[in-house]
Order: sequence, then C-alpha cells, then structure tokens
Amino acid sequence: MVVGSLTLRALRRLRFSVSSSSPSYNYSTSTSSSSSCFRAASSIKHPSLRCNSRSSSPFLLPKAPSFLSFLLPNHFSYTTTSAAASASGFTPATAAEAAPDYHNNNPEPPPPPQQLLQSDAYAAIELALDSVVKIFTVTSSPNYFLPWQNKSQRETMGSGFVIPGRKILTNAHVVADHTFVLVRKHGSPNKYRAEVQAVGHECDLAILVVESEEFWEGMNALELGDIPFLQEAVAVVGYPQGGDSISVTKGVVSRVEPTQYVHGATQLMAIQIDAAINPGNSGGPAIMGNKVAGVAFQNLSGAENIGYIIPVPVIKHFISGVEESGKYVGFCSMGLSCQPTENVQLRKHFGMRPEMTGVLVSRINPLSDAYKILKKDDIVLSFDGVPVANDGTVAFRNRERITFDHLVSMKKPNETALVRVLRDGAEQEFSITLRPLQPLVPVHQFDKLPSYYIFAGLVFVPLTQPYLHEYGEDWYNTSPRRLCERALRELPKRAGEQLIILSQVLIDDINAGYERLAELQVKKVNGVEIHNLKHLRELVEGCTSESLRFDLDDERVIALNYDSAKIATSRILKRHRIPSAVSSDLVTEEAKLDK
Repeated sequence: MVVGSLTLRALRRLRFSVSSSSPSYNYSTSTSSSSSCFRAASSIKHPSLRCNSRSSSPFLLPKAPSFLSFLLPNHFSYTTTSAAASASGFTPATAAEAAPDYHNNNPEPPPPPQQLLQSDAYAAIELALDSVVKIFTVTSSPNYFLPWQNKSQRETMGSGFVIPGRKILTNAHVVADHTFVLVRKHGSPNKYRAEVQAVGHECDLAILVVESEEFWEGMNALELGDIPFLQEAVAVVGYPQGGDSISVTKGVVSRVEPTQYVHGATQLMAIQIDAAINPGNSGGPAIMGNKVAGVAFQNLSGAENIGYIIPVPVIKHFISGVEESGKYVGFCSMGLSCQPTENVQLRKHFGMRPEMTGVLVSRINPLSDAYKILKKDDIVLSFDGVPVANDGTVAFRNRERITFDHLVSMKKPNETALVRVLRDGAEQEFSITLRPLQPLVPVHQFDKLPSYYIFAGLVFVPLTQPYLHEYGEDWYNTSPRRLCERALRELPKRAGEQLIILSQVLIDDINAGYERLAELQVKKVNGVEIHNLKHLRELVEGCTSESLRFDLDDERVIALNYDSAKIATSRILKRHRIPSAVSSDLVTEEAKLDK
C-alpha cells in the first residue's frame, strides 16, 4: 500500500473539460513511479482513466470502471452556456442600482449567500471580459504502432486568460501535440496567431504568447490570489459548449487536497468546487473577488457540478520555473514509496515511541538523492520540521490536513529539505536534495515524435504508456501483460535507461519466422546488455562479426547475417514507404555528437 494513492472509486469519474471537433478517445492514467512518498502510488497510469479531449493522445483505457476523462464535443463550432446576466437583462449596473444601502440608519439585512454568489458572478463577468480568451487548437498526435507517421489532425477548443507580462495562461491539454494555435478575445471577430512558450504536462498548464499588437489593445491581466477557504464563493469564466460567447458559472469551494491530474498523470494539490466545469471551460480562470483562485481543468463524470481547479501555488510554481530557467522545470520528488504506520503493532516493531508519528519507507528510486541517504524500513518523522502523521498527512491551514507530498512538490529543483527519520530506534536528520524524477517507462509523450530504429525489418521502440494505449480502450487487459506490468511497476536503475521492445516485424525473406517474437523486450545485442535505443543502434551498426544476435525475453534469440540484413533494410524501407530507418531524435543526437 502506498500512502496518498487514490482509490479506483475516488478516481473513477474525473474528467477534463475541452471541446473538440472530432470523435473522442478514451485513456487511463497513472503517475510517475519515481515519486515522493505519496506520488509513487499514483505513478501508475491507471487502466480505467478516460480522455475524450484529443485524438493526439490515444490513452485508451478499459471502460469499466469509468475513470478520469477529457470532455470534448463532437463538433468544431462548440458553444457555451449563456451568462445569466445576459439572459435576464440583469447587469452589474442594474445590480448596483438595486443594491440596498447598508450605511444608513436603518440598514437592510445582509443578502443571503445565493445573492452574494450572484453578485460575485456579475463582478467576475466584468473583470473577465477584457482578460479571458477563446483558444482554437489544431493537433496531430503520433501513431505509436507506426512511429514514422502521425495520425490525422483534429481541432479542439478551450479557454485561457491574460496574466502579467503579456502572456496567456491555459491548460496543457488544450494545446498538447499542437500544430497551430489561434486565440480570440471577447467581442472581437478576429483570431490571432499564438505560440506556445512553455508547457507543463504534469501540472496541466501552458503559457501562450501573441505577437500582434492589435490583440493586446484593451486587454487586462488578471492577478493571482490565494488558496480559497472552504465554502468561499468562486466564479468560473470560459467558453464551454452550448454557445459561442463567454460564460460564467458560480459555486463554492468544497474541498482542497491532492488530486489525480488526468492529463499529466500526477498527484498535485487541487481545489474541488461545485460550479459546473463543462467542455471548453479548460484553461479558464476561477475568480474569487477580483483575483484568480485557480484554473479550471477537469470534472467528475457521473456527478453533478463537481469540478476541479488548479490552485495558485501550483500555478506560481509553474510560472516561476519558466521565468527563472526559460522552460518548464517540473515538480520535485523524493523518490519514495511509503506505507502508513497506523497499526500499533507495526509502530512497536520499528521502535516508535507513543508520541512518535511517521510513515515507513518501502521503496526508494535509485535515481533520487534519497537513495544514497535513506534506507528501506526508515520511518520518516518530519519534513522540513513539519511532523508527518501516521497516515502520511501534515497540518494544513485551520483544522485541515494534506499529504506531505505537497510540501515536496512545492520545492524548487535542487533545493534541499531536512528529513528527520527513525532508524534502528535512533532519530537522525538528513539534508536531501530534491529534483524532478523521470519514470523508467514514460507515462506521456506529448509534443514529441516517438523514437524508433529499424534493422532488417525489425522495428525497435522504447516502451511507453502511450504505446500500450494503442491497444485500445481496454489496453490494460489487451496489451501484453508482461510489458504492462513492467510499465507500471519497474523503477530505473540508471539515468537514461529505457525498456526496448521489438514492436513488430516487417516481413521479408531475411526475417521470416521471427514474426512471432514481436512484443518481446530486447535484452542484449551480441551478448552486450542494452541501456536504451541509442545504445542498441550503436551495437547493431558497430557489429564486426558475420552474425548479429539479439537476445529477447523468454530466452528467445534472433540471429541474422549482418551483411545480408543491411542490404535487406533498404528494400524493406522502400517497400513500406518508410522515409528513414532511424527516428529524427536519434539522428539529431548523432549530429550533435559529430559536431
């Protein structure tokens, strides 16, 4: 058991809110296996998550149980629900005229909560008219079974809003795998070309820039506020389906806690609200008072008016990282998988005194700094002086609690943290450097083409979860079981390590009889254990013997005459109209090394 992991029932119905012009696709998510104490559990991209937001992300999961999903309508000219003010003719001006005078000698009683929510909604409309934009995106995603080509393009729409610095903030899933992006401001018939400056898929945020001076005329930036308290009123502004004009939905804060981010397959802090977040709302601001309380990004399917917004601390962490380094830097992790110590006998076994609380270290990512310092069976007592409870939570605001993984994720890369542990009955304190960690098998591969290498009709690719999602909606059950388990469970042993598989065999005389060996992991080339796809290519092309041997799973072997295989490669590529035997990223790396 890993503390902080989300149950299937809890994750079952989360979904994104993006509108699309083409049919939807389903997919399941999990977080990186190289995570801190509690993110390690969510590192498994769960097979039941659904995503309808883009064909560029063929993350297809089983239907049962239904899980997190993007929302996309099946037509391009998607609409929004009209604002209540425009429908009724009741405007902020008329609201001000009708407002009672609370400063006279006979003040009226305060308005009921519902009236306050309506006032907040009207104020949000006025504030957002010159800030919130509609985003039109053309996307094209890779085909992981045929990695040398892309799938057909499709069009999606979402929302965004202006932030200081003449930038537009939106969701990463609104622009993921983009080929062309346009934005339109309220009240304008014109669309303006936008460029994606930075994307953080883990936190589902992206920054756009628009060069046109005409676009910026009359536009105002929204300021970021703080985390709202429970039952505080918020108004979500955007362009959801149901109409073409701006829309506002209002509600209150229901919950603040770490939540599964469907798009990035990570577990970060999120705010649950009861305002409707519908397809097309993604990227729009949730406004509290005159400041932004968060960014709308997903909702809970099968439930009414349960939506989620990305809170300001996550937004600021993303923006500050981009401003400091010029690119997205990610969220830090300790690389721990932990077990709660709620059982009294367990605590006694590890020598915990009655007043002690903490969690038990189960696994440590070999690539993390903690791997050199902490040990299995250590008890993590505190993080940066904040006591960790037996269930893995820490105090948060007034009588609220949150998993201590949130404290880890808010650290900047290469910052240190003081971790107090109980080891063999003695308390010790260590300084651990934190940084983002990558899983052995990537959970997502947005905005980049897949890697591949073809030799003698044998197609070699790194194992990724998007590759497994190509097996269809029920990929968890239909994909090769061994590959699926490795994708979800295994940790990397060294930096840059990849699991290389024989994806398919393009039949030819040279490889006849080997077609049944597809979908097996490649372990060695001529007796040398491979580290990644680049290493495999180097071993193949550097072969000096007459025969070339590949060792695969299940002790299977492929042997080829090297000279004949090289000749066969050219004719196989020509027969299948494949432009190159090597993916562009491997060619680029080779060119850099030559220089």
